[in-house]
Amino acid sequence: MMGAVPELFYRLPRSAIAIFSSRNLLWQASAVALTIVIVTSGGDWAYYRWTRADVFFALARPALRLGMLMPVLGPLVILVAGEVAKNRRLITTAWALGQAALLAYLITSCYKAITGRRPPPFHGPFRTPALIDSSHGFQFGFLKGGIFWGWPSGHTTVAFSLALCLIMLYPKNKIIAFCALLYAFYIGLAVSVTIHWASEFVAGAIIGSVIGMTVGKSFRIKSSETQNGHAH
Repeated sequence: MMGAVPELFYRLPRSAIAIFSSRNLLWQASAVALTIVIVTSGGDWAYYRWTRADVFFALARPALRLGMLMPVLGPLVILVAGEVAKNRRLITTAWALGQAALLAYLITSCYKAITGRRPPPFHGPFRTPALIDSSHGFQFGFLKGGIFWGWPSGHTTVAFSLALCLIMLYPKNKIIAFCALLYAFYIGLAVSVTIHWASEFVAGAIIGSVIGMTVGKSFRIKSSETQNGHAH
């Protein structure tokens, strides 16, 4: 298993460049544009006020831990299963998901370091929602708001990168597509009613999808090359 570790970095520089090239850059620009529209129109604040119910918090709370654990445990479990079963496709899938999660985390950290957006006022059981609109709280610069909070949602970006990576690797499997998207939307919607603004969920879904599709395409090429090599 140790000898396969570099597979995590398969075509990584090329994938990183592709994420910010041509059409993918336009998609990321659309995430910025949608954020501007949502914030300036009052959409973030309206969504915040509408979702301040304890039932939403209770349903969303498990997603906060799941969104942190799945990007690590998911690929690891798939990798171990692939190694035990000697299944090359599962092994490739595990490393692809690992790379997608890694790139998603790094890219969102960079964005957060620059945008420095303040999180919504915390809401939990027995707390009342805030009355003053704080959704415009960006602190543009470098590390003015750290890299934990802010735009876009890291939970959402990573979740959608995993989901779209899987869909690209298994394009004909509708069950995988359904489960992957269900997971991604659960994570994204959950953080949008707890620790993130709605626009951060929207931006994270777009950026994460770009990352997942790019990495998925790259590893799908690798998988095809491996299969052709075995055929020869």
